[in-house]
Amino acid sequence: MLYSYWHSFSGFAASLNSTQASKMAKMKEVISIFRSKTLKLHTTRSWDFMGLPLFSTETTPMQLEHGDDVVIGIFDTGIWPESESFQPEPTLGPIPATWRGRCVAGENFNPATACNRKLVGARYYLAGFEREYGPLNATGSEAEFRSPRDRLGHGTHTASTAAGSPSINVSYLGNLAAGTARGGAPRARLAVYKVCWFKDLQGRCSDADILAAFDDAIADGVGVISASLGAPPPLMPFFQSSIDIGAFHASQVGVSVVFSAGNDGPETGVVQNVSPWVITVAAGTIDRGFPTMIVLGNKASFMGEGFLDREMKMNLIDSGKLFDDGSCSFEKWNRRRLATGKIVLCFASIGEISSTGAAITILAINGSGMIFTESMTKETPQDDFLPTVHVNLYEGTKILHYIESSNDPTVQILPSKTTIGHLPAPSVAHFSSRGPSSVSPNILKPDITAPGVNILAAWPPISSPTLLPFDKRSINWNFDSGTSMACPHISGIVALIKSVHPNWSPAAIKSALMTTAYSIDTSSDIVAARGTVKPSDSFDIGAGHVNPLKATDPGLIYDMETQDYVMFLCSLGYQESQINKMILPSQMINISCHGNHSDIDLNYPAITISDLRSTMTIRRTVHNVGQANAIYYVSVIKPQGVHVMIWPNYLVFSKQRKKITYYVTITPLKSSQGRYDFGEIVWFDGYHHVKTPLIVQINKCKDETVNLATHSST
Repeated sequence: MLYSYWHSFSGFAASLNSTQASKMAKMKEVISIFRSKTLKLHTTRSWDFMGLPLFSTETTPMQLEHGDDVVIGIFDTGIWPESESFQPEPTLGPIPATWRGRCVAGENFNPATACNRKLVGARYYLAGFEREYGPLNATGSEAEFRSPRDRLGHGTHTASTAAGSPSINVSYLGNLAAGTARGGAPRARLAVYKVCWFKDLQGRCSDADILAAFDDAIADGVGVISASLGAPPPLMPFFQSSIDIGAFHASQVGVSVVFSAGNDGPETGVVQNVSPWVITVAAGTIDRGFPTMIVLGNKASFMGEGFLDREMKMNLIDSGKLFDDGSCSFEKWNRRRLATGKIVLCFASIGEISSTGAAITILAINGSGMIFTESMTKETPQDDFLPTVHVNLYEGTKILHYIESSNDPTVQILPSKTTIGHLPAPSVAHFSSRGPSSVSPNILKPDITAPGVNILAAWPPISSPTLLPFDKRSINWNFDSGTSMACPHISGIVALIKSVHPNWSPAAIKSALMTTAYSIDTSSDIVAARGTVKPSDSFDIGAGHVNPLKATDPGLIYDMETQDYVMFLCSLGYQESQINKMILPSQMINISCHGNHSDIDLNYPAITISDLRSTMTIRRTVHNVGQANAIYYVSVIKPQGVHVMIWPNYLVFSKQRKKITYYVTITPLKSSQGRYDFGEIVWFDGYHHVKTPLIVQINKCKDETVNLATHSST
């Protein structure tokens, strides 16, 4: 027996052989059995960029006015409690009376000194990990703490991003991204659930441990759960996924669950954590850059990006002189010469190597630095220990031509600088996993986008910036990128909304985030989808990039309850016995699947039709949460090749009429196969713009196409 789950649902995790599992599955008292899997992690300026400045001369910033009554549960690698991010401010009040959690002692973790009015809870879960990987490593470069203390850094970073206290005069390496760091809800409380452990230079997370954390967190009284982890496709059915089951239970009792979308982009259809009862977050860039000037020996100059803290001036060499195929891969090193005292020009397009892989190779052959060339749609600086400047293919090719034409090529690289407001932003990060969902394509995923590229947040000094064994640097603040970093941004915003609107359901909060999101960047263009050369669409960015201030006042919301999710599961063909294992027992919930059900009719704040063959009518119900007496008028941006009709085309709300259902009739006008088209429905009352993505894939042959040329548009 590993765990007995009894706080929030009935079950257990145990080590069974196949015969035992098969026999137990046949018992009438047992709803289901599934194998525990291993999941992985999805690894200052951002809040100002999103319109949440810490200092305001006119009013108290929303971040400092709300959130102290909400506890955010962080499912991650633990926490470094001594960090300035996790010290309570003098004005922070007592721990909310609704909190029932614990601060658990462990290795190098004393609850009396680690926990406080800010960090109100800390637990760790190890039984599932040790069953899978053996005893925890207590020695060597991967030694872990058998406690809530963070060894890896990922959990400290995400907790700091979600709800870190304001910390002034922080920076990276003393001079980059300087400013005041804080979380999205700096007055919110934190409870840490360590479910991921240091293994092979990354975090490994067991299903059994995660489900145990859900069981405790729900009973402890968290208001939000933030989990930057997941497993890549193929995705399991919802009733065989610990995170989907745990999140369903959480949503039943009013706890919002926020997940990262995954880092497998820009390929389509690889988004993770796709259940409709969670918020799935894509990663975007912000308007901060780190320009790094490169000056060649012939005085030609290029502006790359990097994290260099000193000037470098030395010889320049092309990777083709060092590697058989020019790939900057150690296996292809020609072993005829070293790169001593030289900066090496490497191309990501040769051998498809990453900047980290190339940097380790250049270090191994005694190189002093690297200019790393990659597609302009992927160009993202990161600390690879070796001084590195990132340039695009055009610039890299020019540098290569200089090397080939010179008898003694040299380069001067100046220290990196920090700039704000010079880059079009946001854009969708190239690594951010894209939709559509591979389990339920009629549910839009990801839901929303938030900053996730080079986010500066707290870091344990025991972990180096790169986690590489030979990197002995110690820092308190680190850059990290990934949908892992985007996820806690949304978690912090959810805590603020929950504090402002304590009676809103998790579905209402998600609706507010999605219907107020935007898709236009700072240059007034459509947000770009990096990793491609196209504008973003809903499968890249979800409903758009989050707008925290507008999300607190959305005007209208699309709400959903547990019964709606049951009907959704019925529409996927799930049996009543399978649905029964997803939900907490309740006499109020009917799990019967009698009748016809369509997942398209789930009251989701987006309409996605993955297989449109003929005219279809879809309904949505909106709830007025703004001014009691209001009239909303509709406008439609129609997806290419479809006719869209909305009825009614205006909505009249009053104190007596707070909910109204409207109908969307969609007719295909073209023949098409396997192509998605994108539009949106917008309800407008003169102040609120309530935007609903409309995504359609027509699957229709030529002779089936309907002619609606005489129809008027809505």
